Amino acid sequence: MGKTVIIDYGAGNLMSVTNALKYLGQESVITSDTSEIERADRIILPGVGAFPPAIKMIRDQGLEDIIKAQTVKKPFLGICLGMQMLFDDSDETQLTTGLGLIHGHVSRIKTDLKLPHIGWNSLRFHNPSPLLEGIDQGAYVYFVHSFAAYVDNDSDLMASCDYGGQVTAMVGTDHVFGCQFHPEKSGDVGLKMLQNFCKL
Repeated sequence: MGKTVIIDYGAGNLMSVTNALKYLGQESVITSDTSEIERADRIILPGVGAFPPAIKMIRDQGLEDIIKAQTVKKPFLGICLGMQMLFDDSDETQLTTGLGLIHGHVSRIKTDLKLPHIGWNSLRFHNPSPLLEGIDQGAYVYFVHSFAAYVDNDSDLMASCDYGGQVTAMVGTDHVFGCQFHPEKSGDVGLKMLQNFCKL
């Protein structure tokens, strides 16, 4: 199935993703080396923390251009904050531009429930995605976040969950995919999604 590169820009949950891929028997490497990223068969962008410093680290390390170039031709998966950075911008702390790979905006979850949204929640499917093959409607996955993405195009919304209102859980367009939840922490369901990604 080829090699998966996990981009290390200084704000990712790297080892849990690596361990999940290892469990699945998938070859992966953690790197910020652009030549290594270019040689990858597919790419994962993890992320924890706040949007502005994370996207700044990507730009400071000269990774924005290589990410944009690679997403045109190979499968790319953003996880949690990594998914949010795929969008046009975020108003977390201050308005900050993202990678613009999926059109829409990131802002605090519109809910009366307690934030951050932490724990297991069920998925509602909206559009087909290769990552959802073999996954049942209503499957539970694990979330940890206070901000969420709001897509401009309904066709980019693959799945959502309910947390006092609709919350974007999974997005996708062309070669680019994003999971707001952590597939690497979502048991057999999450492992199946990662396995599906590694088949692309």
